[in-house]
Amino acid sequence: MSSKKLKSCTICNHLVDIRYRIKYQPEGEWVLVCPQCWQQVSHDNPNYRYGGTWKAFKKK
Repeated sequence: MSSKKLKSCTICNHLVDIRYRIKYQPEGEWVLVCPQCWQQVSHDNPNYRYGGTWKAFKKK
């Protein structure tokens, strides 16, 4: 049986089941953000880099 492991968004701190690994600032570190924050920081951002998706459910 799978259990959902919610994690918090680096920007808004909401608990979510999907986060995106991104960089969005010059010289910034990788952060994990929720879909809502991802849309805000990635739009028209020349410093934006995508690094993968984290999901609460893992396939076994």
